[in-house]
Amino acid sequence: MIITMSLTQQTRRLLHSHGLFPKKRFGQHFLTDSTLLQRMISYAEVNVQDVVLEVGAGLGSLTHLLSQRGKQVVTVEIDAKLVLLLRERFHDVKNIEFIEGDILKVAVPRFNKVVSTPPYFISSHLLFWLLSRPFDSAVLTFQKEFAERLAAPVGTKEYGRLTVTTYYRADVELLDYVPKTAFYPPPDVDSLVVRLKPKPTPPFKVKDQQTFFQIVQTAFTQRNKKLRNAIMLFLEKRGIIKEKAQKLADSLTFHDKRVRQLAPEDFGDLTNEILEKTSLLR
Repeated sequence: MIITMSLTQQTRRLLHSHGLFPKKRFGQHFLTDSTLLQRMISYAEVNVQDVVLEVGAGLGSLTHLLSQRGKQVVTVEIDAKLVLLLRERFHDVKNIEFIEGDILKVAVPRFNKVVSTPPYFISSHLLFWLLSRPFDSAVLTFQKEFAERLAAPVGTKEYGRLTVTTYYRADVELLDYVPKTAFYPPPDVDSLVVRLKPKPTPPFKVKDQQTFFQIVQTAFTQRNKKLRNAIMLFLEKRGIIKEKAQKLADSLTFHDKRVRQLAPEDFGDLTNEILEKTSLLR
Protein backbone atom coordinates (compact mmCIF):
# COMPACT_ATOMS: atom_id res chain seq x y z
CA MET A 1 0.00 0.00 0.00
CA ILE A 2 1.32 3.44 -0.99
CA ILE A 3 1.01 6.08 1.72
CA THR A 4 0.97 9.66 0.47
CA MET A 5 2.08 12.33 2.93
CA SER A 6 0.15 15.58 3.12
CA LEU A 7 2.04 18.81 2.48
CA THR A 8 1.84 19.55 6.21
CA GLN A 9 3.51 16.23 6.98
CA GLN A 10 6.15 16.86 4.31
CA THR A 11 6.82 20.30 5.77
CA ARG A 12 7.26 18.98 9.29
CA ARG A 13 9.49 16.16 8.05
CA LEU A 14 11.68 18.46 5.96
CA LEU A 15 12.17 20.85 8.87
CA HIS A 16 12.98 18.01 11.26
CA SER A 17 15.43 16.32 8.88
CA HIS A 18 17.41 19.58 8.63
CA GLY A 19 17.19 20.43 12.31
CA LEU A 20 15.13 23.56 11.61
CA PHE A 21 12.27 25.27 13.40
CA PRO A 22 9.93 28.03 12.15
CA LYS A 23 11.39 31.37 13.26
CA LYS A 24 9.03 33.97 14.71
CA ARG A 25 11.42 36.83 13.96
CA PHE A 26 11.10 36.06 10.25
CA GLY A 27 7.34 35.54 10.44
CA GLN A 28 7.68 31.97 9.16
CA HIS A 29 4.35 30.25 8.53
CA PHE A 30 4.52 27.76 5.66
CA LEU A 31 1.44 27.43 3.44
CA THR A 32 0.58 23.72 3.28
CA ASP A 33 -2.59 23.72 1.18
CA SER A 34 -1.37 22.30 -2.14
CA THR A 35 -4.68 23.03 -3.88
CA LEU A 36 -4.46 26.69 -2.89
CA LEU A 37 -0.87 26.91 -4.12
CA GLN A 38 -2.01 25.65 -7.51
CA ARG A 39 -4.88 28.15 -7.57
CA MET A 40 -2.50 31.02 -6.83
CA ILE A 41 -0.42 30.07 -9.86
CA SER A 42 -3.58 29.87 -11.96
CA TYR A 43 -4.75 33.28 -10.74
CA ALA A 44 -1.44 34.73 -11.95
CA GLU A 45 -1.76 32.86 -15.26
CA VAL A 46 1.88 31.82 -15.06
CA ASN A 47 3.24 30.53 -18.38
CA VAL A 48 6.55 29.63 -20.02
CA GLN A 49 7.29 33.25 -20.90
CA ASP A 50 7.08 34.55 -17.33
CA VAL A 51 9.82 35.48 -14.89
CA VAL A 52 8.15 35.08 -11.51
CA LEU A 53 9.27 36.69 -8.25
CA GLU A 54 8.61 34.80 -5.02
CA VAL A 55 9.18 36.62 -1.74
CA GLY A 56 9.88 34.32 1.17
CA ALA A 57 10.40 30.95 -0.50
CA GLY A 58 10.24 29.01 2.75
CA LEU A 59 10.75 25.32 2.05
CA GLY A 60 10.09 25.67 -1.66
CA SER A 61 6.61 24.15 -2.06
CA LEU A 62 5.41 27.07 -4.18
CA THR A 63 8.85 27.47 -5.76
CA HIS A 64 8.71 23.94 -7.11
CA LEU A 65 5.29 24.45 -8.71
CA LEU A 66 6.31 27.80 -10.22
CA SER A 67 9.44 26.30 -11.76
CA GLN A 68 7.25 23.81 -13.61
CA ARG A 69 5.08 26.53 -15.13
CA GLY A 70 7.26 29.61 -15.60
CA LYS A 71 10.33 30.45 -17.62
CA GLN A 72 12.29 31.43 -14.50
CA VAL A 73 11.64 31.79 -10.78
CA VAL A 74 13.47 34.40 -8.73
CA THR A 75 13.18 33.60 -5.02
CA VAL A 76 14.22 35.99 -2.28
CA GLU A 77 14.63 34.41 1.16
CA ILE A 78 16.04 36.16 4.23
CA ASP A 79 16.75 33.01 6.27
CA ALA A 80 20.26 31.80 5.40
CA LYS A 81 19.54 28.27 6.64
CA LEU A 82 16.48 27.98 4.43
CA VAL A 83 18.48 29.23 1.44
CA LEU A 84 20.98 26.39 2.03
CA LEU A 85 18.10 23.91 2.21
CA LEU A 86 16.53 25.28 -0.96
CA ARG A 87 19.79 25.16 -2.92
CA GLU A 88 20.30 21.58 -1.81
CA ARG A 89 16.71 20.59 -2.58
CA PHE A 90 16.64 22.19 -6.05
CA HIS A 91 20.30 21.81 -7.06
CA ASP A 92 19.31 20.18 -10.36
CA VAL A 93 16.57 22.67 -11.30
CA LYS A 94 18.04 25.19 -13.72
CA ASN A 95 15.33 27.84 -13.86
CA ILE A 96 15.35 28.89 -10.18
CA GLU A 97 17.54 31.73 -8.93
CA PHE A 98 17.98 31.95 -5.17
CA ILE A 99 18.75 35.33 -3.61
CA GLU A 100 19.56 35.50 0.09
CA GLY A 101 18.53 38.69 1.84
CA ASP A 102 15.82 41.22 2.61
CA ILE A 103 13.58 41.88 -0.41
CA LEU A 104 13.50 45.57 0.53
CA LYS A 105 17.29 45.85 0.42
CA VAL A 106 18.71 43.40 -2.13
CA ALA A 107 19.01 43.90 -5.88
CA VAL A 108 16.36 41.92 -7.73
CA PRO A 109 16.50 41.12 -11.47
CA ARG A 110 13.61 42.05 -13.72
CA PHE A 111 10.41 40.09 -13.29
CA ASN A 112 6.94 40.40 -14.76
CA LYS A 113 4.82 38.45 -12.27
CA VAL A 114 4.77 37.86 -8.53
CA VAL A 115 3.33 34.84 -6.74
CA SER A 116 4.08 34.70 -3.05
CA THR A 117 3.03 34.17 0.56
CA PRO A 118 5.24 36.86 2.14
CA PRO A 119 5.72 37.31 5.90
CA TYR A 120 2.89 39.40 7.33
CA PHE A 121 5.17 41.93 9.01
CA ILE A 122 6.57 43.21 5.69
CA SER A 123 3.19 43.45 3.92
CA SER A 124 2.92 47.25 3.86
CA HIS A 125 6.55 47.89 2.90
CA LEU A 126 6.44 45.12 0.30
CA LEU A 127 3.28 46.54 -1.23
CA PHE A 128 4.78 50.01 -1.70
CA TRP A 129 8.05 48.48 -2.95
CA LEU A 130 6.13 46.45 -5.50
CA LEU A 131 3.85 49.25 -6.70
CA SER A 132 6.89 51.37 -7.52
CA ARG A 133 8.08 48.76 -10.04
CA PRO A 134 6.78 47.53 -13.41
CA PHE A 135 5.04 44.15 -13.45
CA ASP A 136 2.03 42.49 -15.09
CA SER A 137 0.28 40.95 -12.11
CA ALA A 138 0.89 39.86 -8.53
CA VAL A 139 -0.91 37.18 -6.53
CA LEU A 140 -0.13 37.44 -2.84
CA THR A 141 -1.43 35.99 0.40
CA PHE A 142 -1.90 38.73 2.98
CA GLN A 143 -3.33 38.88 6.48
CA LYS A 144 -7.12 39.19 6.09
CA GLU A 145 -7.36 42.56 7.82
CA PHE A 146 -4.55 44.01 5.70
CA ALA A 147 -6.03 42.65 2.46
CA GLU A 148 -9.43 44.13 3.23
CA ARG A 149 -7.84 47.55 3.69
CA LEU A 150 -6.55 47.43 0.11
CA ALA A 151 -10.07 47.36 -1.34
CA ALA A 152 -12.09 49.02 1.42
CA PRO A 153 -15.11 51.21 0.57
CA VAL A 154 -14.82 54.94 1.32
CA GLY A 155 -15.80 55.83 4.87
CA THR A 156 -15.38 52.37 6.40
CA LYS A 157 -13.00 51.71 9.27
CA GLU A 158 -10.73 49.74 6.91
CA TYR A 159 -10.48 52.64 4.42
CA GLY A 160 -7.22 54.54 4.62
CA ARG A 161 -3.85 55.39 3.14
CA LEU A 162 -3.33 51.86 1.83
CA THR A 163 -6.66 51.97 0.01
CA VAL A 164 -6.05 55.31 -1.67
CA THR A 165 -2.44 54.73 -2.72
CA THR A 166 -3.16 51.21 -3.99
CA TYR A 167 -6.24 52.41 -5.92
CA TYR A 168 -4.11 55.06 -7.63
CA ARG A 169 -1.66 52.48 -8.94
CA ALA A 170 -3.42 49.13 -9.28
CA ASP A 171 -6.67 47.21 -9.50
CA VAL A 172 -7.22 44.93 -6.50
CA GLU A 173 -9.20 41.69 -6.32
CA LEU A 174 -9.80 39.64 -3.17
CA LEU A 175 -9.86 36.07 -4.45
CA ASP A 176 -9.64 33.41 -1.77
CA TYR A 177 -10.19 33.08 1.96
CA VAL A 178 -7.33 31.22 3.64
CA PRO A 179 -7.92 29.87 7.16
CA LYS A 180 -5.05 29.94 9.63
CA THR A 181 -5.10 26.12 9.58
CA ALA A 182 -3.75 26.20 6.00
CA PHE A 183 -0.34 27.11 7.44
CA TYR A 184 2.26 25.32 9.51
CA PRO A 185 2.60 26.54 12.15
CA PRO A 186 -0.79 28.30 12.05
CA PRO A 187 -0.63 32.10 12.50
CA ASP A 188 -2.98 33.99 14.82
CA VAL A 189 -5.09 35.34 11.95
CA ASP A 190 -6.76 34.23 8.75
CA SER A 191 -5.60 35.39 5.32
CA LEU A 192 -6.85 36.36 1.88
CA VAL A 193 -5.34 35.79 -1.55
CA VAL A 194 -5.11 39.11 -3.40
CA ARG A 195 -4.45 39.85 -7.06
CA LEU A 196 -2.92 43.18 -8.06
CA LYS A 197 -2.80 44.42 -11.63
CA PRO A 198 -1.08 47.77 -12.27
CA LYS A 199 -3.23 50.36 -14.02
CA PRO A 200 -1.74 51.45 -17.36
CA THR A 201 -2.48 55.06 -16.41
CA PRO A 202 -3.58 56.56 -13.09
CA PRO A 203 -7.38 56.90 -12.69
CA PHE A 204 -7.07 60.65 -12.13
CA LYS A 205 -4.44 63.32 -12.68
CA VAL A 206 -2.36 64.97 -10.01
CA LYS A 207 0.11 67.75 -10.65
CA ASP A 208 2.74 66.15 -8.42
CA GLN A 209 2.61 62.50 -7.31
CA GLN A 210 5.00 62.92 -4.40
CA THR A 211 2.84 65.69 -2.94
CA PHE A 212 -0.27 63.56 -3.48
CA PHE A 213 1.18 60.64 -1.52
CA GLN A 214 2.41 62.98 1.24
CA ILE A 215 -1.04 64.56 1.60
CA VAL A 216 -2.73 61.16 1.77
CA GLN A 217 -0.24 59.89 4.35
CA THR A 218 -0.48 62.99 6.54
CA ALA A 219 -4.26 63.30 6.32
CA PHE A 220 -4.91 59.71 7.39
CA THR A 221 -2.92 60.16 10.59
CA GLN A 222 -6.06 62.09 11.63
CA ARG A 223 -8.66 60.14 9.67
CA ASN A 224 -11.63 61.13 11.86
CA LYS A 225 -10.93 64.85 11.88
CA LYS A 226 -12.32 67.35 9.44
CA LEU A 227 -9.97 68.04 6.57
CA ARG A 228 -9.36 71.65 7.56
CA ASN A 229 -7.78 70.43 10.81
CA ALA A 230 -6.06 67.33 9.46
CA ILE A 231 -4.33 69.20 6.63
CA MET A 232 -2.77 71.85 8.88
CA LEU A 233 0.23 69.64 9.70
CA PHE A 234 1.00 69.17 6.01
CA LEU A 235 0.74 72.90 5.29
CA GLU A 236 2.98 73.84 8.19
CA LYS A 237 5.55 71.27 7.03
CA ARG A 238 5.54 73.11 3.71
CA GLY A 239 6.72 76.22 5.54
CA ILE A 240 3.41 78.08 5.55
CA ILE A 241 2.90 80.13 8.70
CA LYS A 242 -0.02 79.12 10.91
CA GLU A 243 -2.31 82.05 10.09
CA LYS A 244 -1.97 81.58 6.32
CA ALA A 245 -2.21 77.80 6.64
CA GLN A 246 -5.47 78.13 8.58
CA LYS A 247 -6.91 80.50 5.99
CA LEU A 248 -5.90 78.18 3.16
CA ALA A 249 -7.27 75.10 4.95
CA ASP A 250 -10.64 76.83 5.46
CA SER A 251 -10.79 77.69 1.75
CA LEU A 252 -10.35 74.11 0.50
CA THR A 253 -13.27 72.52 -1.34
CA PHE A 254 -13.49 69.57 1.05
CA HIS A 255 -12.55 71.51 4.19
CA ASP A 256 -15.66 70.46 6.14
CA LYS A 257 -15.50 66.76 5.26
CA ARG A 258 -13.83 64.21 7.49
CA VAL A 259 -10.72 62.63 6.02
CA ARG A 260 -12.25 59.14 5.88
CA GLN A 261 -15.11 60.52 3.75
CA LEU A 262 -12.86 61.62 0.88
CA ALA A 263 -12.71 59.30 -2.12
CA PRO A 264 -9.34 58.70 -3.84
CA GLU A 265 -10.35 61.11 -6.63
CA ASP A 266 -11.11 63.74 -3.97
CA PHE A 267 -7.53 63.45 -2.72
CA GLY A 268 -6.37 64.04 -6.29
CA ASP A 269 -8.48 67.20 -6.55
CA LEU A 270 -7.30 68.26 -3.09
CA THR A 271 -3.66 67.87 -4.08
CA ASN A 272 -4.08 69.99 -7.19
CA GLU A 273 -6.00 72.65 -5.26
CA ILE A 274 -3.34 72.85 -2.54
CA LEU A 275 -0.52 73.04 -5.08
CA GLU A 276 -2.29 75.86 -6.90
CA LYS A 277 -3.11 77.84 -3.78
CA THR A 278 0.30 77.39 -2.12
CA SER A 279 2.00 78.61 -5.29
CA LEU A 280 0.04 81.87 -4.96
CA LEU A 281 1.41 82.36 -1.45
CA ARG A 282 5.02 82.43 -2.62
